[in-house]
Amino acid sequence: MRRWQTITLCLAVVGTIVPGMLQATGTTPLAVTATVLSRSNCRFQTSTATLSFGTIDSSGLSNASASTAVTFKCTGSAPLAAFFIAHDSGLYESAVGANRMQHTIVPTVFLPYQLSVSPQTGTVPKNVDQTVTLTGTVLTTNYQSARAGSYADTVVLTISP
Repeated sequence: MRRWQTITLCLAVVGTIVPGMLQATGTTPLAVTATVLSRSNCRFQTSTATLSFGTIDSSGLSNASASTAVTFKCTGSAPLAAFFIAHDSGLYESAVGANRMQHTIVPTVFLPYQLSVSPQTGTVPKNVDQTVTLTGTVLTTNYQSARAGSYADTVVLTISP
């Protein structure tokens, strides 16, 4: 059951009108904000993670894939917590959702990849470690024509609430 709290803001203007004085009038906006805290609080238990494609043979005929796992736990007063995990598109994105790794020697060369999170959202019991799988894919057409060498990127994961 949600509890709502009502806050009443009362503003009063008190002034004195003196005959013969010019009265100045005007308006100003008042921004009203509030932050409602969740009854759940989810945090990653894994402080850093690495998704390594290893060595990719440019003569390969199938997509290169790699996976890693991170753990998180939800706490709070609610017995179940609904979570959502998002990620940015990395340091070298070419557009929203267009992840790219940068060549470590030639900074103008990039290798596109896709990143997925599973599960990305769900409901979990509180105080229980949960595992999320991160899967990266480099399409065959992207690595077959890529410049030889090492590539890297950094992606930030965010969990809510």
